[in-house]
Amino acid sequence: MKTLPIALRIARRELRGSAASFRVFLACLALGVAAMAGVGSVSSAMMAGVERDAREILGGDIDIRFTHREATDAQQAWFRESGTVAETVEMRAMARKADGGRRTLVELKGVSASYPLFGDMELEGGAALQETLAARDGVYGAVVDSALAARLDLVPGDRLKIGEAEVEVRDTIAKEPDRAVSFASFGPRVMIPAAALPETGLVQRGSLIRFHYRIALAPGTNAADWIEETNAAFPDAGWRIRGVDRAAPGFDRFISRVTQFLTLVGLTALLVGGVGIANAVRSFLDRRMATIATLKCLGASTGTVFTAYFIQILAVASVGIGIGLVFGAVAPLIAGKLVSGMLPFEVPGGIYWGPLLTAGAFGYLTTIAFSLWPLGRAGSVRAAQLFRALIVPPGGRPAMRYIVWSALSAAALAVLAMVATDDPKLAGYFIAGAVGVLLLFGGGAQLIVRAARAAPTPKRPDLRLAVANLHRPGAPTASVILSLGLGLTVLVAIALVEANLARQLKEQIPEKAPSYFFIDIQPHQVEGFIETVESVPGITKMERTPMVRGRIVEIAGVPAGERKVDPDVQWTINGDRGLTYAATPPPGTDLVEGEWWPEDYKGPPLISFDAEIARGYGIGVGDAIKLNVLGREITATVHNLRNIEWQSLGMNFVFVFAPGTLEAAPHSIISTVYAETPEAEEAVQRAVTDRFPNVSAIRVKDALDNASRIMDAVGIAIRITASVTLLAGVLVLAGAVISGHQRRIYDAVVLKVLGATRRKVLTAYVMEYGLLGLATSLVSALIGTAIGYLVISQIMRADFAFDTVSVVATATLSTLLTIGLGLVGTWSALSQKAAPLLRNE
Repeated sequence: MKTLPIALRIARRELRGSAASFRVFLACLALGVAAMAGVGSVSSAMMAGVERDAREILGGDIDIRFTHREATDAQQAWFRESGTVAETVEMRAMARKADGGRRTLVELKGVSASYPLFGDMELEGGAALQETLAARDGVYGAVVDSALAARLDLVPGDRLKIGEAEVEVRDTIAKEPDRAVSFASFGPRVMIPAAALPETGLVQRGSLIRFHYRIALAPGTNAADWIEETNAAFPDAGWRIRGVDRAAPGFDRFISRVTQFLTLVGLTALLVGGVGIANAVRSFLDRRMATIATLKCLGASTGTVFTAYFIQILAVASVGIGIGLVFGAVAPLIAGKLVSGMLPFEVPGGIYWGPLLTAGAFGYLTTIAFSLWPLGRAGSVRAAQLFRALIVPPGGRPAMRYIVWSALSAAALAVLAMVATDDPKLAGYFIAGAVGVLLLFGGGAQLIVRAARAAPTPKRPDLRLAVANLHRPGAPTASVILSLGLGLTVLVAIALVEANLARQLKEQIPEKAPSYFFIDIQPHQVEGFIETVESVPGITKMERTPMVRGRIVEIAGVPAGERKVDPDVQWTINGDRGLTYAATPPPGTDLVEGEWWPEDYKGPPLISFDAEIARGYGIGVGDAIKLNVLGREITATVHNLRNIEWQSLGMNFVFVFAPGTLEAAPHSIISTVYAETPEAEEAVQRAVTDRFPNVSAIRVKDALDNASRIMDAVGIAIRITASVTLLAGVLVLAGAVISGHQRRIYDAVVLKVLGATRRKVLTAYVMEYGLLGLATSLVSALIGTAIGYLVISQIMRADFAFDTVSVVATATLSTLLTIGLGLVGTWSALSQKAAPLLRNE
C-alpha cells in the first residue's frame, strides 16, 4: 500500500503511449463481454415482455384446458361464478375453397362471444371480430391467416368449406392476442364462432380437440389460491390449469435453453480471447523490458512493478468491458426492432443490470486469470536478467503466489459460470469440456512443436526456415493452434452434425416414412376408410391404431411436477401424450428389457414404455406410472422397455397399454398410408377427405420440408454464433502476429543482409503460416470429428458418416486464414530497410 501512489503514477505515465499495444486485447474482451451482455439483456427483456403482457398471452388470469371433452356443467358454473369466461375450441381440420378442389390442413379455432378477454384481436380490415364472425343470411363468418388466403386464393366473400359446413371468409388476421409463442403449428389459422362448430361435424367422440376456458377473475381474487381451491373442488378433473406465471411455458423453456447456449458461446469466446489477452500482455511486457529493468535498477520492488502494470491491464480491460457492456445495454432495443411483429408482445427496452453486471464480472475475471501469469513472470525477474531479456524474453514460471492467484481466478470464473446459468449441470459439463479441449489443444500444439524440432532438416532454405520458426523460442505455434483451433473445431463438429442429419432426412427417412397421417378417424368409419384407401391405385401399405390422449401425473409414486427427470425427456411430462393399446407387439418392436404380454391378457394395467425415456425418468420394469385419461386416473406397471426409431416417422407411441384398459375410453383411430407416386398421394388425400370431412390429413413430406427449413435456420443460427468463437480466434491469431512483429522485422533484416530476396523471405513466411494452418486444421479436424461422432451416435443415436467435404473446407479455411493474417502482419517487416535497424542494433 505504501508504494501504491508510485505504482499509480508509473501506470498513468505508461498508459499515455501504450494504448495502441492493446488493440487486440480490447477487441477480444469487448467481443466476449458484448456477446454475454447482449444475450443476457435480450433474454431478460423478452421475459419481461412476457411477464408484462402475461394476461394477454394467456388470454385471461387463468387458462383451463381439456382434451377431447368439454368441462362439465358443474365445472362451467364454477368458472362463471369466479369471473368472466371466454371459451375457445381448437383442433386441426381440412379446409378447401367451396368452388375449388384444392384443400389444406388448418388450425381451426372456435371462439365464444366474450373472446378475447384481454388484448385486441386485430383484423386487416379494421372491423370488430364478433361483428365479422356473426351469421349473415344463415352463413357464419370466418377470419383467416394471410398465408391461407394466399394458398387458396381467398378474398373476402369467398366460401370456405370446413368439415360439413360452409363459412364466409370476411377478413384476414393481423394480430391474434392469445396465440402465444408456439413452435408446433401444422397449418394456418382459421377462426370461426363457436356456434358454427356443430355444423362442421368435427366435434366427435375421441377427436383430438382442445377446449380452453379463459377466466378473468373477480377483482381481489388471488390466482394461486383460486387454482388450489379449484383443484381441491374437482380433484379428478384431468384438466391442465395455468396462471399468468406460466403464460408461455414453452417459450420460457425455449428462451432459457437458447440463453444458456448463447451464454456458453459467449464464455467460449471469452476463453479464446483469454489466450489473446495473455499474448497481448506478454507482448506488451516484452516491449517494456528495458523500462522494467530500469525501474528495478532504481530500486522499484517486485510488488511496485507488478502493481503498476496490473493497474494498466485493469484500466485497459475496463475500456474493453465498457464497450461490451454498452452493446449489451442497447441490444434489447435492437432485438425489439428486429422481432417486431414476430412475437405477440413488444420487447421492452431499458437497462437490465443483472446480465450487465454478470458479463462485467466475467470480463474482469477472465482478464485477471489470463494476465497474472505473464505479469508475475515479468515482475519476478531480476534486473540483470531483464537486460539480457532484451534479446530473448524470459521464460519459466512465475512465483508460486501468482500461480495460486491465477488458479483462484480460474476457479472463480468456473463458479460464476455455474451460478450464471439455469442449468449448473450443463455449465459443469461445459467447464470440464473446456478444460479437456484446452488440454487437448495444448498437448497437440506441443506434439507439433516437438515434431517440427525432430523432423529432418529440409534442403530448401525457405522450407528449413519455415519449419524452424514453428519450434523457435517465442514461436506463436501453441497460441495459434489453441485459439484458432477452438473456433474451427466448433465449425467442424457443426458441419458434421448437419451433414449427418441432412443425410438422415434425405436418404433414410424418405425410404421409411409414410406419405400421410390421417387423424380423427372415428371407430365406425374404419371399414369405410380402409375401403376408400384400398380403392386408390398406387397405395403400397396402410397401418392404423387406436389413440387416446393422456397426461402423466405421477412417476414411481412421485408427482410428475416434482420428479427430477433428464431435461432431454422433459417434453414427455409437459403436456398430453398419445396413448394406444395392442395385444401383440407393433411391427419392428425392439424389446430391450422385459417381455410382451400374452395376446389374451386380462389383468391389472400394464404398459410398454420407451427405454430412453425410462432412463430419463430413472425407472425400469416393475415401476408404476399414473396417467390421467379423460379425467380418470390410471396406474399402470411398466411391463417391458423397447427402443423406438423415431426417425422412421411411423406410428410410434411412448406408451402402449395391454388390452383391457383403454378400449372403453372415447378414442379415435390414426392411420399411416404409404403411396408410390405423388399422384397416388394426391388421390388418396382427396378420396379420404371427400368421403370423411371430419378426417384430417397431415402430409409427411410437408412436415419434413418444414423440419428441414427449421434445421437450416437453426444451423445458420448456430454457425453464426459459432463464428463468434472463430472471430475471437482470428483476433488472437492477429494478436500473435502483432506480438511477433519486431521479431519478424529482425529476421527479415538479417535474411536480407545474408542475401535473401524479398520473394525468398515471403515464400518462407507463406510456408511457415501454411504449415501452421495445416497443423491447426489437423488438430481441429480430429477433435471436431470426435465431438460430431459423440453427438450423432450417443446423443441422437443415429449412424455417423464422416463428411470429407466439411472437414476439407474447414482445413482450407484454417490455412487461408492463417496465411492471410500472417502475411498482412509481416508485410511491413519485409519493407524495412536494413541499414537503420543495423545502426540501432
